[in-house]
Amino acid sequence: MFDLSLDRLLYVVPAIIVALTFHEYAHARVAYAFGDTTAKDANRLTINPLRHLDIAGTLLLIFAGFGWAKPVPINPYYFQGNRKQKIMLVSVAGPLMNLAEALVGAVVLSLIYHFAAGYNQILQYIIIFLGYFIMINIVLAVFNLIPVPPLDGSKILMGLLPDSKLHIVLALEKYGMLILMALVLFGVIGKIIGPITSIIYSGLLTIVGM
Repeated sequence: MFDLSLDRLLYVVPAIIVALTFHEYAHARVAYAFGDTTAKDANRLTINPLRHLDIAGTLLLIFAGFGWAKPVPINPYYFQGNRKQKIMLVSVAGPLMNLAEALVGAVVLSLIYHFAAGYNQILQYIIIFLGYFIMINIVLAVFNLIPVPPLDGSKILMGLLPDSKLHIVLALEKYGMLILMALVLFGVIGKIIGPITSIIYSGLLTIVGM
């Protein structure tokens, strides 16, 4: 935590910016595909990082391992058909995008290892960057799937629960951020997502032949 070394920042900052940007873009793109123009009207249907990054949330993520981007605004009343299901799909789009980014990073890393003739300084930077990039995307995906408001996992859970049980998640919304911060401060989050992240990381590298 709070590692201010220049070497680390050169790898972590770009990785976090890309990971957060595409996470939020995925939310906006899926909502737009379902007919909701709210994110587009707010200039969030873009891969411009400046539209998605929250300064405080990004800095905390870089130095403390816990942070956030600006939530993408959606209006479920634009959705046709099963609104609850579409809210769930919009919510899961962000974590799925992070896993897709991690897979792309693993594929590129594998190609470098198998086909690069020699490692110059640029390739060494790319290799180390990809290691951070893969891990950061996996951590973001797993973290956001935790079913505590305001994380994506809470909305995914709402989409899976029968209507008669929705009050369980709704009751948590008022205290969701406090619960989440307590889980982070007491190290519970790390104990939950650490092993899962390691399994996914190892699995991705195995899939790409590393």
